[in-house]
Amino acid sequence: MALTQGGRANKAGRILEINVEAILNGHNYFQVGNYVSKEIVLNAALLPKRYGKEVYIGTGIYHTDLKVDFYVVGLPAMPSGLIIECKWQESPGSVDEKFPYLNMNIQDYYPAPTIVILGGEGMREGASKWLKARVNDNHNLLAVYSLDRFIAWANKNL
Repeated sequence: MALTQGGRANKAGRILEINVEAILNGHNYFQVGNYVSKEIVLNAALLPKRYGKEVYIGTGIYHTDLKVDFYVVGLPAMPSGLIIECKWQESPGSVDEKFPYLNMNIQDYYPAPTIVILGGEGMREGASKWLKARVNDNHNLLAVYSLDRFIAWANKNL
């Protein structure tokens, strides 16, 4: 059975997340759960280097539940943790249209510094440039990287 365009996009997005997870594991971070709250990730003190996937962090600008792709704990320079969001868009679609929503939530509701990892070649150039420029005016947006730039950052900082 052939995948729909949305199904292919979801599969590609999961592959990006699997790569990020492999990077975390390669730097000796251990997963403490899927679909957990930030309190579980923050309080699992037996594992000094840990992360959760699809972590509930509270409510956002629309007063609806917010989940982040990864919540990482154990970086000495980031005592509140690090949030990693993965955004994949292989063909023209709506992922990049959601960047203002993502940016506002990162700025006003995310409890930790955030890195956004962009993948795929379908994002509008202006959209990714716009999001990268938000690093200058959003105190909580640490960086916007491609996967290869995130690997370089992780090798120096994780």
